[in-house]
Amino acid sequence: MSEFDLSPAAQHWVNVVLVWIGFGALSGLLARAVLPLRQPVGPLPTMVVGIVGSALGLLALSLLWSDRPMNPISPAGFLAATAGALVVLIIYRLCVTSRPKKEEGDGGDL
Repeated sequence: MSEFDLSPAAQHWVNVVLVWIGFGALSGLLARAVLPLRQPVGPLPTMVVGIVGSALGLLALSLLWSDRPMNPISPAGFLAATAGALVVLIIYRLCVTSRPKKEEGDGGDL
């Protein structure tokens, strides 16, 4: 027996969280490969975009096919998650490009 035992419910939730992190990272990486950003970003924003896009894509898929349960770890679930991550990336790109750019020397230097 190990020193750190979890209850079955806690083990289930740890498993769910780890699956969503891995699934979100994969769908975020695929979405970034399809629609690369102009400026480099790290792995954490890619994972967050993937997780948020996965949730949105799987929510849309479950609303379209409400008669059967959705499993995120399936080909249809992965495509829906990647599509959701692409939508999040497009919204991010639109928000970033709509902001006015700072001009050189506009930083308040004396």
